[in-house]
Amino acid sequence: MFFTILSSVLFPMENTYNFKVGMTCSGCSGAVNRILSKTAGVKSFDISLETQKVSVVADGLTQDQVFEAIKKSGKPVEVL
Repeated sequence: MFFTILSSVLFPMENTYNFKVGMTCSGCSGAVNRILSKTAGVKSFDISLETQKVSVVADGLTQDQVFEAIKKSGKPVEVL
């Protein structure tokens, strides 16, 4: 148990999370982009306005933390 906790502190796990986000224009996707760009722990992300999907690669963040960050954009969000 100690090793698991220690290794997660020393080597945070990188995870990919996928969301459906209600985006209807470039302003909507821009809002999500701005939020994710400023979120510590987000390594990269892909936003598709056409499919209304957002894929986020995060290091040391839970899916709930990324979900809450995207929610700050004011757009409806659901986990895929």
